[in-house]
Amino acid sequence: MSAMNEFTKGLWKENPVLVLMLGMCPTLAVTSSATNGLGMGLATMCVLMCSNVAISAIRNIVPKKIRIPVYIVVIATFVTIVDLLMQAYAPTALYEALGIFIPLIVVNCIVLGRAEAFASKNGALKSLLDGLGMGMGFTLSLVTLGATREFLASGSLFQIKLIPGWTTDFMLMTSAPGAFIILGLFLAGMNAMNMRKARKNGKSYKAANLNCSSCNICDIGGE
Repeated sequence: MSAMNEFTKGLWKENPVLVLMLGMCPTLAVTSSATNGLGMGLATMCVLMCSNVAISAIRNIVPKKIRIPVYIVVIATFVTIVDLLMQAYAPTALYEALGIFIPLIVVNCIVLGRAEAFASKNGALKSLLDGLGMGMGFTLSLVTLGATREFLASGSLFQIKLIPGWTTDFMLMTSAPGAFIILGLFLAGMNAMNMRKARKNGKSYKAANLNCSSCNICDIGGE
């Protein structure tokens, strides 16, 4: 696969939220606004890029039996750096809104999944592009979901009131059920687009296989 394909696959074909259904906890919890989604997405993208490069660099010297604990330590290091930088420089309201979900990037299945499935098997440049693409795909998903919920809740976008006469917030969109509803509509729309494209090409659409047979992250012992 070319370097460009490594980057673009995370934007649509293997989008971590809309296709692989990973990172659902922060996706549903922090996307009450576009600003929160952007902050969470950028933080995760920075950790993804840095951890992918670091793990790719040490992949040949880490014993397979302890690779997962080593990867977690590497990821935790970059999460701590990002957390401290956001605490120092990000707006206080944004940092408080994201709260515990910044430290929880350590156990985000997107980050650990890319470390195990890609960075541990590829060079630094490809791992960097993979982390950038997956991070951007995650960020775009969170911003789109957050922007939709924010607009439907209060008629605003990035905390800018677009409909001045909207004075009463639609509270469902700011709650967990609202997040599930909007995400479900997004997934339905994406599946409909993929089915239409497949029919146009004379093919049948098959949804991504998300069962355990297609995943090896839990194989701690290695070969």
